[in-house]
Amino acid sequence: MSQTPSPAPGARWAIPGTRWPVLRSRWAALAVLSTSMLMTILDGSIVTVAMPSIQRDLGFTPAGLSWIVNAYLIPLGGLLLLAGRLGDLVGRKALFIAGNAVFTAASLLAGAAGGPGLLIAARFLQGVGSALASAVVLGILVTLFTGARERTKAIAVFSFTGAAGASIGQVLGGILTDALNWHWIFLINLPIGLATILLALPALPRDRGIGLGAGADALGALLVTSGLMLGVYTVVKVERHGWLSAHTLGLGAVSLVLLAGFAARQATAANPLMPLRILRSRNVSGAYAVQVLTLGAMFSFQVVVALYMQRVLGYGALGTGLAMLPAAVAIGAVSLLVSARLSHRFGERAVLLAGLVLLIGAMGWLTRIPADASYAADLLPVMVLIAGGGLVLPALTALGMSSARPDDAGLASGLFNTVQQIGMAFGVAVLTTLAASRTEALRADGRTEASALTGGYHLAFTVSAGLLVAAFAVALTVLRQPKPVQDEQDTAPAPASITA
Repeated sequence: MSQTPSPAPGARWAIPGTRWPVLRSRWAALAVLSTSMLMTILDGSIVTVAMPSIQRDLGFTPAGLSWIVNAYLIPLGGLLLLAGRLGDLVGRKALFIAGNAVFTAASLLAGAAGGPGLLIAARFLQGVGSALASAVVLGILVTLFTGARERTKAIAVFSFTGAAGASIGQVLGGILTDALNWHWIFLINLPIGLATILLALPALPRDRGIGLGAGADALGALLVTSGLMLGVYTVVKVERHGWLSAHTLGLGAVSLVLLAGFAARQATAANPLMPLRILRSRNVSGAYAVQVLTLGAMFSFQVVVALYMQRVLGYGALGTGLAMLPAAVAIGAVSLLVSARLSHRFGERAVLLAGLVLLIGAMGWLTRIPADASYAADLLPVMVLIAGGGLVLPALTALGMSSARPDDAGLASGLFNTVQQIGMAFGVAVLTTLAASRTEALRADGRTEASALTGGYHLAFTVSAGLLVAAFAVALTVLRQPKPVQDEQDTAPAPASITA
């Protein structure tokens, strides 16, 4: 198949059907990709702040309220791997734009919802759109930035937007809900989504894909999607049913059987949806293991610290978001300004290990935090140490995508994001359940409410520290520094699989 060479970076193009000139370059493409991920991550955190208002206005039951989050997480976690592979087959740019279109339309539907059923349906569609768009983002990024130095910088910028989105969501959710109403936490996605789509048309390179025949494994797609969706559903319902309940054990077993069937199918299929060679790399499989452990601890930190500040220290929703803002600033500053330089000089493995040490220190500090904590003396040092995430996240991304090839970069991207979602979901489910059980036991022993809650959170932070220690051990013993890739200049042509 003949390929058309990509334009030189910096060439001027026009949005199709208009006379609007735009500057087309790899860095413009990175800005579009980062904006899309910012919107997706922001949406995941902005909703939690507004849930009490949504419950009052729409009449959600306490059990039904959790579906505002669950209806988004289930399709997101279940479709990422399939969507990533579809990007390789039919074109990553097309899938990225389609995903953003679905997400934006679903946001309008959610903002206009007048009842629980419509809002839950809209949230499910948002999850589908997020999966389609976010699954291929890293695949596009690694095919655009093939030189070691530039790829490291691009991943650092991308990681910065992730940290910013998580924190901005909490603050912005409080502001919009208090100043306007909860509808605007969804409607704010409309201008961002439309701008992302319009800019993506000229900024992203067009890739034709390798064709459905190279991986059109319908049975494999059914097995992996149903297995992942069922697994995510089982995890998010653990808090209600318990880990040892028939519901959790039964559905968890079915999910594992489906995923085992998918693995067996991929080993024998003529055109597998996920060629198993992608997992043979020591660095890739090791990075996935570290990612599950680390993201479980880090995302749980965000959730459990927020609960501690609200339920023990009496912070409001907006105050909690502002109190956690230094952590996001620290992570963002380190990922944007420091991580790329350190990775280029010392390698991603060394940077990852250093970042994990800082995160272990943060969690260790929290295991002794008192019920009457002072923000400046007890919490602010944690927000500084959590800057280790700015070293960990870019390094993990680089290692996890290190073996991606132009024809399977979307699959690698989807798999990386799937592992991320699984780590976060399991981490929150395990640690919040442990904290709740410990709190109930301390209440039964006669502790005050604040003391019992703090004791429960201490256990969660202790387990988080243990997860990070395990991640450090895996990184130290399994990972190896990848061989350096020759850097490209800004004028280097795009990879052969990319067309203008």
